[in-house]
Amino acid sequence: MLLSGTIGDHGITILSQWEGIEFESAVASDTAALHTLVAAMLDASSNVRCLRDPTRGGLSSSLNEIATRSQVGIELEEDAIPIREEVRGACELLGLDPLYVANEGKLLAIVEPNSAEEILEAMRQHPLGGSAQIIGTITDSHPAMVTLRTRLGTSRVVDLLSGDQLPRIC
Repeated sequence: MLLSGTIGDHGITILSQWEGIEFESAVASDTAALHTLVAAMLDASSNVRCLRDPTRGGLSSSLNEIATRSQVGIELEEDAIPIREEVRGACELLGLDPLYVANEGKLLAIVEPNSAEEILEAMRQHPLGGSAQIIGTITDSHPAMVTLRTRLGTSRVVDLLSGDQLPRIC
């Protein structure tokens, strides 16, 4: 499972503008057209199985929808999920989980495991995928559930939010 770049940039930018919040470091929206990135991925391999835009509800919602609809488990690695330090700090300050914050110019790709490195390299060669990462795997061990392996070595369930962490922003 591949993520094209950092998460939470757009949601934190919009929230800071709405609320007039200023941070020490500037945050900026990640809005971008992703068609050329997708083309580069498909040129590298035809083993792309699913593409998702993790906008509304963030990365967590997209992954939960995939897990539920496909009846597969998803296991994430916290250390592998790219988050800008200024976004991480803003989320900590505001009590938000970056996994649930909106993104606008990022994509999530489910790919065949044997093609993941090849597709990742193609993503990293593209201007919109420079910080792309392999963030997790698909598993049969816990169908319809997303789990996160934390930096402390424990696991936690990444639930689908029952309400909105942030209001609809786009």
